[in-house]
Amino acid sequence: MATSNFRIKKICEWCGKEFKAQKVSTRFCSHRCANFAYKRAIRKKRVQTTETQTQVQKTERIIEDIKEKEYLSFSETGRLLGLSRQAIYTMVKAGHLKASKISSRLSFIRRTDIDAMLQNKPYQYRMPKDTIPITDFYTTNEIKEKFGVKDSWIFHIAKEHNIPRTFNRGKTYWSKKHIDDYFAKKAPDPEIKEWYSTQDMQEKFGMTLTAIYSFVSKNAIPKKKVGIMVYYSKKHVDIAKGLIAPEEPKYYTIAEAMERFNLTRDQLYHYVKYHNIPRIKVGKYTKILRVELDKFFEPPKIE
Repeated sequence: MATSNFRIKKICEWCGKEFKAQKVSTRFCSHRCANFAYKRAIRKKRVQTTETQTQVQKTERIIEDIKEKEYLSFSETGRLLGLSRQAIYTMVKAGHLKASKISSRLSFIRRTDIDAMLQNKPYQYRMPKDTIPITDFYTTNEIKEKFGVKDSWIFHIAKEHNIPRTFNRGKTYWSKKHIDDYFAKKAPDPEIKEWYSTQDMQEKFGMTLTAIYSFVSKNAIPKKKVGIMVYYSKKHVDIAKGLIAPEEPKYYTIAEAMERFNLTRDQLYHYVKYHNIPRIKVGKYTKILRVELDKFFEPPKIE
């Protein structure tokens, strides 16, 4: 088999000399250096194994000595139970384990108290919560008629959101509760009263369908679907087009409040919590009432 004429300059990991290798994985310049490195690795592994065994023997000896003691310190109790000292303090504070405080710096735990704690608290298997049986179902046709969606859409959303289903005599039945919950989340804001259809936007703004879809996606325009028709919030479209001035938002996001008042996140949460400033939860985001936060941070008036 022909060898490659390709040569790579490398540094030997054993002797440090420069050499030319045929493969990028070559580490040593010669068989001699490779042998030396291999023997060093073997010695290092043996040393590590011996040190580990020694440490295990020392630990076992310490535990054996602890087992013979009647009174143990918190650290010794932790070693005996395989816990940290802080965990032992927590158990004593919670009343799970008895301890005797001799002085301000000296406390002991009796071995019999440890045994009593373990005997009085046997392991109990925690049974899983009983799941609520699903008794109400939609058929596929009922979902299509009620929400105006297609078969393929139903199966896609059910798979994406793990909506329970069952089969009976060739028909698919979907959990009514899960379907209703999904559409409730997708329901349009009830405060939005006026809507544009795509045809309205084409006529008023002279936009193509592609331009409309790009525009509403970029500006996060609220929408609703009625049958096969899609409608977009007239108010939000007009604001995005600059036809009307946007309303001042009622709430600060956390980032906006931090930037406006030059606060850290911890400081902001502290003020909101201890001064009962109203806040709401929108999905995973927290929003703070703008009026109340502005009022709290406004400078005092001198009359």
